[in-house]
Amino acid sequence: MNIQIFGKSKCFDTKKAERYFKERRVKFQAVDLVKFGMSKGELQSVKNAVGLENLVDWDNPDAAIIRYLAGEGDKLEKLFENPKLIRTPVVRNGRQATVGYCPDVWKEWT
Repeated sequence: MNIQIFGKSKCFDTKKAERYFKERRVKFQAVDLVKFGMSKGELQSVKNAVGLENLVDWDNPDAAIIRYLAGEGDKLEKLFENPKLIRTPVVRNGRQATVGYCPDVWKEWT
């Protein structure tokens, strides 16, 4: 099992996700999404697992521009350029991924 948690430093759900795995003594790699972002391959893999609509943080006022972009490739490119628009935490386990706090799914992984 290779858990990666992409999150924002001030995100409450990211902290809850990290605590969930710490309490179960599951090793994970924490990545500051705003500082380091995601590679294009990682972003594509997460999009394939959860869908583009679930990946966008629609509460962010800047996310409105994504609705007006034509193709899915353009939308994904915008998320790659501006990782603050990605909903957190993004938790990856190989090709599987979740967005948000999803302990029911993580329980199946551990």
